[in-house]
Amino acid sequence: MRKPRSVTKRIATDALFTALGLITFLIENLFPPLIIPGAKMGLSNIFSLAALILFGPVDAFAVVAARTLLGSVFAGNVSALIYSFTGGMTAMAVSSVLVCLVYPRVSIMSVSVVAAVSHNIMQNIMFVVITQSPIVFSYMPYLALLGLLSGAIVGAAVMLIFKRVPLNVYRKALGEFSEGKSEKIAASEGGETSSVADNGISSACDDENSSKVAGATSFPPDDERQNGQ
Repeated sequence: MRKPRSVTKRIATDALFTALGLITFLIENLFPPLIIPGAKMGLSNIFSLAALILFGPVDAFAVVAARTLLGSVFAGNVSALIYSFTGGMTAMAVSSVLVCLVYPRVSIMSVSVVAAVSHNIMQNIMFVVITQSPIVFSYMPYLALLGLLSGAIVGAAVMLIFKRVPLNVYRKALGEFSEGKSEKIAASEGGETSSVADNGISSACDDENSSKVAGATSFPPDDERQNGQ
């Protein structure tokens, strides 16, 4: 098993992912909505999904909660917190189940798409419940389609990050890897700048549940291509 992160490092990494997500949210908030009032691409979810795969559900939920709270405050739209918070938590719950149970048999992009659709549907339901306006359910098909698009973009961005960011960056953030993973890295890497996707590093859920998923494979981008998935 890899060496657990210290409390200080855990807080620091969670804060970093929260800050990156918050900055992305605030920049995206400067642009007009997409088609439907209030609809956004949700690019800040790139960092919460990456946190889920790297650090596990607890850290990912903390990142989502902090980002949605601070985002509502900084954007001056605290009244929308209930929608963003419930949508974000629902999406993260769905992502956590998929990542911990079926990933990497399903790709990061698939997880992201399902989470994005769940996020939009939950926000739509909350709006109907609060406003007592069932007519708003007519937006559901459009929100689902928007979720497909935004989820694909977020998933592709996370896959690209895992493929391009040098491995030593993850070593510093995550600590030591398991012996089996280290051997696989040593056998396959072409240098210290090799990426996560190229070196068979499993998700945080894989390490936390190693007795259930012994021998779990790596981040999907390259391994999926090698296995023909």
